[in-house]
Amino acid sequence: MASLARCLAAVVALLLPGAAGHAHHAFSAEFDADLPVRVSGVVTRVEWINPHAWVHVRVEGEDGASQDWMLEAGTPNTLLRRGLTRNILQPGTEVVVRGYQSKDRVCDPICAASGRDITFADGSRLFMGSSGTGAPRDGADPTEPRRDAESNLPEE
Repeated sequence: MASLARCLAAVVALLLPGAAGHAHHAFSAEFDADLPVRVSGVVTRVEWINPHAWVHVRVEGEDGASQDWMLEAGTPNTLLRRGLTRNILQPGTEVVVRGYQSKDRVCDPICAASGRDITFADGSRLFMGSSGTGAPRDGADPTEPRRDAESNLPEE
């Protein structure tokens, strides 16, 4: 009986990592490297969830209308190691996020994009993207060499 329980536990342990890995996606499955965006607004919410954190930003238009953006970031652990903590990413924080829009371009009720870097009101900038997912090597990730053909992020 004990060996049956160990066998079942081993099967469950083998299946769980596969399920988590399957949920992760490549950059090109969801985002378009030819649709760079610059989102300037106020953080409304941060979801510290795996496999990617999400930073929600509200952009106020000149006409007074607002548009909400949902910006995919790296894993919560990776963001914390880079200095993006819960204390820094508070609702109400003014930010500029450069990244790439979702392939579907749908913005109703919310726009989606993959965030590459985030700039704060004091001018400090941190890489918030996910390396190694097929995202462009655009210079936002300081650990990857920039490829000139992929440097189409909007200017600050």
